[in-house]
Amino acid sequence: MTTFSFQSLTRRAFAGTALALMTALATPLAAQETVKIGLIASLSGPSSKSGEAITRGMMLAIEEINADGGLLGMPVELIRRDDEGNPGKGLTAARELVQREGVAVLFGGLQTPVSLALVPYMNQSQKPFMGPWAAGTPITKNGAEENYIFRVSAVDEMVDIALVERAMSVHGAKNPGMMLINNPWGESNEKGLTAALEAAGLPTAGIERVEANDIDVVPQLTRLKEAGADAIFMVANVGPSAQVMKSLERMGWDVPVVSHWGPAGGRFSELAGPRAKDVEMIQTFTFSGNDSPMAAETLEALKAMFPEIKGPADVTPAVGIANAYDAMHLTALAIKNAGSLDGPAIRQGYYDIETHEGLIKTYENPFTPDDQDALGPEDYVFTRFIDGEIIPIE
Repeated sequence: MTTFSFQSLTRRAFAGTALALMTALATPLAAQETVKIGLIASLSGPSSKSGEAITRGMMLAIEEINADGGLLGMPVELIRRDDEGNPGKGLTAARELVQREGVAVLFGGLQTPVSLALVPYMNQSQKPFMGPWAAGTPITKNGAEENYIFRVSAVDEMVDIALVERAMSVHGAKNPGMMLINNPWGESNEKGLTAALEAAGLPTAGIERVEANDIDVVPQLTRLKEAGADAIFMVANVGPSAQVMKSLERMGWDVPVVSHWGPAGGRFSELAGPRAKDVEMIQTFTFSGNDSPMAAETLEALKAMFPEIKGPADVTPAVGIANAYDAMHLTALAIKNAGSLDGPAIRQGYYDIETHEGLIKTYENPFTPDDQDALGPEDYVFTRFIDGEIIPIE
């Protein structure tokens, strides 16, 4: 277990590495009351950079919240668990954080399969769940009569429309194919991409699957090439996305690749080889090329908190930081609106948020019972990796 308290911390206290910081902050809080916020994410493995980014965004927001007096007169405490990208481990961790630790709100589900495993339990428990990453459409649109699932992140069905529009308008695609991870996230995007293609009047050259542990996908790509694919929609996390690009390099096939944001979650530019720079990847936020005063202030705050951060290239993936930072501040507003740590009251507190000036944008009534996603297509930007840094495409 990793436990953080920020009651009396200043930015100067964050000297040293993030690991040293986390160790230093692992102090018992039994002697005082706190508002506990849980986080379940991939803190190890190929997507660990995403888990680290979410942690950093939440930590920065929590420090600011506690510097302003905390919530309901108490400091905020962050408790993390590593789901290792495994839905079963994520569900076990959720039960522990809700039942034993008594978290007021649970953040997490870096991967869509993990989030989908948590949704029924969180709705049954009547505890708000905040998603700062996983984009699967059914996470928030889950059909529950009383829905406790909120999100500050991309949404597959909206991302898929943007992917199709880019392939058509920029690359003139008329017969695109799909390379999708073989899990519920891939299934979510198959539905979204198929609907978006139908709406645009385009066929698909084919739908191919990639497994998380595949080391060669030349056969799948060869089928798409033989079917006349003139662009590829890629939906997968870091490892399999890297294998797609390495396989394209081995084939010598220079086809446009328009991607969901999965490659941003780890060491993609290192693992994918020379074709990494060719991937056009959707994001909700980037520090690079961002002239917003708040972006500049937040980057400076991150540098002060984490000395290893020297510039925008060191905060990849920025979406994890930005989504989590805004989501934590919106959660603080929901708890303030609720005036208690009661789950149903906090749920209503999210609906009662009117305006919040966030890092990604200024939020106006971000959550309603009919739409529990705070971000939409107008918040998306296309980027690519340049020298390990995620740069907006002009």
